Amino acid sequence: MKNKFRSVSTFKIAATYIGTVVGAGFASGQEVLQFFSFFGIYSLPALVLSGLLFILFGYIIMELGQRLNAKSHLSVIRYSGGPWLGRVIDTTITFFLFGALSTMAAGAGAIFAEQFGLSSTLGSVVMVAASLGTVLTGIAGVITAISFVVPVLLFSVISLSIATLVTNGLDLGMIRGFTQPFEAPLPFWPFSSIAYASYNLVLSVAILAPLGRLVTQDNRNTLKKGALYGGIGLAVGVLFINLALLSRPFEAATFEVPMIFIAGQFSPLIQIGYAVVLLAEIYTTAVANLYGFASRFIDPDTAAYKWMAIGTAGAAFVTSLFGFSNLVGILYPAVGVAGILMLGGLAVGYFREHWILQPQGET
Repeated sequence: MKNKFRSVSTFKIAATYIGTVVGAGFASGQEVLQFFSFFGIYSLPALVLSGLLFILFGYIIMELGQRLNAKSHLSVIRYSGGPWLGRVIDTTITFFLFGALSTMAAGAGAIFAEQFGLSSTLGSVVMVAASLGTVLTGIAGVITAISFVVPVLLFSVISLSIATLVTNGLDLGMIRGFTQPFEAPLPFWPFSSIAYASYNLVLSVAILAPLGRLVTQDNRNTLKKGALYGGIGLAVGVLFINLALLSRPFEAATFEVPMIFIAGQFSPLIQIGYAVVLLAEIYTTAVANLYGFASRFIDPDTAAYKWMAIGTAGAAFVTSLFGFSNLVGILYPAVGVAGILMLGGLAVGYFREHWILQPQGET
């Protein structure tokens, strides 16, 4: 690795971390509704637990990526999970990275069609092409693009949420009446919180592992701060979306994209503006997914990587034609299992042999 890339700042680490997690589900409000808002007031301790998991495991992944000089998530997963479990988790993560890329492309197509009255195919093509163009610039380009977009995204989400809270306020009686944990995928808030963190860490490991190697061994404090600020940023973003949804819970729960409903309370122009923000959040996740999948099979520093990225982007576009909701329904069960296994493997591998490095080959 060239030295010019070994200068990743705390801000870029935190922003890249946030950018790999936020996506169609986060910005739309649907993930927040399913994993948090259905628990009413108990969504708040659930948010705290998720934030702590993001901080802890974000640092573990990056620190292992640094020590193992990881070019993809593979060496980190093999080291923490061992040969057999590591292979199972790696296979599931790799499958999900491609599936999530297809889902992001399909989500962009749905927004083009539903919000702008344009062809859904055009939306998918634009998203895949933008992601491919960014990934072809290498990991440095991926980090720069994501870290540039993320502050705008968080500002937009938090601003809309604050405006909603000022307009609607919060009615604790209504929140208690809305609380319906059995509508959530997991009806016990601690499980739901852990599942949310594990699901999103599956997405982020493909970028966080190689991101860790871009920080020198004597600058490990940068990783700690990056994980801390990234985890806090994610928790704050989810908190504001959650509060905005709980200000109009019964109406928001009836929409596929509840945050666009929230934006529509103010004006059609703000609603369209938030749709653009949603597209930008989809873009950051799509970039991370494409880079993570392609780098799993081909060394990003080789000429063949370009063709792998192009082929992956083309295949993801074709798969996106199956539709957004269909893809989500297929992916979530496998991702939940992989996420829990991955967190367990990371925790055991990191704390058991923290001072003994046994690199696993990327084969």
